[in-house]
Order: sequence, then structure tokens, then C-alpha cells
Amino acid sequence: LNKNPVEGFSAGLIEDNDLYRWEVLIIGPPDTLYEGGVFKAHLTFPKDYPLRPPKMKFITDIWHPNVDKNGDVCISILHEPGEDKYGYEKPEERWLPIHTVETIMISVISMLADPNGDSPANVDAAKEWREDRHGAFKRKVARCVRKSQETAFE
Repeated sequence: LNKNPVEGFSAGLIEDNDLYRWEVLIIGPPDTLYEGGVFKAHLTFPKDYPLRPPKMKFITDIWHPNVDKNGDVCISILHEPGEDKYGYEKPEERWLPIHTVETIMISVISMLADPNGDSPANVDAAKEWREDRHGAFKRKVARCVRKSQETAFE
């Protein structure tokens, strides 16, 4: 990542002596409601990475159908490998050991640009996104963007 930075985010270790905990800063994607936001999140890698996926949690408040109210990100690429017991996801959509921090972050940025309202982690945000995208949902996201700008570099 240092040699070939990817547009839209930066990432690094939270503490130099812990390779399993990373902090990422995600820039809200252009032409989305999240544009202008600077969202901080943590990636926590399991000891058996890359066989199992990391967990991702937004530290900055964010209002999104695929981020639960605690900040945990819920997207297919971060789900345990193999069959989905609910039959919603195909195994190839879930975690594979070939994924990298770069592919995870590209998926998260894509999620910000295009929420999946069919499989929400935040049911209230998903309902607003479906029913009042340009009203209540947009206002809550705008509040999160403003707050993220104010607290980005604390």
C-alpha cells in the first residue's frame, strides 16, 4: 500500500508492534452522499489470516444500511468463507484468502457508493434509504459527513 497507494483511503498499523490491528481513513467517494467525509475505521485481523477474514468497524459515526449501529461493517467479502447457511450469498462472494486490504477497502468504498438494502445490518438506515433517500436518510448522512470532517484528525 505504501508503494502503490490506492485512491480513496489510507491505512496503517494502530501500534507498530501489533500487525493484527490497523486503522484506515476512508474518504467519502465523489458523487455520493458520503463525499467529503473522512471516516476512521479499524481492521482487526485474526491470527489465522488469510484463511479467515478481518473484522472492520467504523470508529467515526456513519449512517449506512450495511454498517450496524455499533459501526461493524457487514459485507459479503468479510463473511466467513464457505456456504452461507441462509443461502443469500454464493461462496465466491464471501471471504477468500486471495483478498487483501486493498480489495477489502475497494469493496467498502463501493458499499458506500451503492448500499445493499436487501441485506441490511442497520434496518432503520435501510428503511430510510429505500423510502426517503433524499430526505431523512440524506440529512443523517450529511450530519455524519460534517462530524467526520470535524473529528478526522483527532
